Amino acid sequence: MIASSKEGGELMQVSLKAMRINSNMKQNDVAERVGVTVKTLQNWENYVSSPDAIQFAKLCSIFQCSRDDIFLPDNIAKSEITK
Repeated sequence: MIASSKEGGELMQVSLKAMRINSNMKQNDVAERVGVTVKTLQNWENYVSSPDAIQFAKLCSIFQCSRDDIFLPDNIAKSEITK
């Protein structure tokens, strides 16, 4: 797992979801490109699990971002702010 702390993991998951939403992608689109099931992607977005290093690198490639970008809270989607 990439994130070692609960706080870091939550930031990654929220940013991951935000990047997907802000890229106008559905969970199915991202899951297919990473090579995982939609359930696996949902688990990443819901703090259940985290991607491994290879999957994480694929996510960075899909969203054209650095690894650090996924951990930054300023990528929070509007839908997450209202919760």
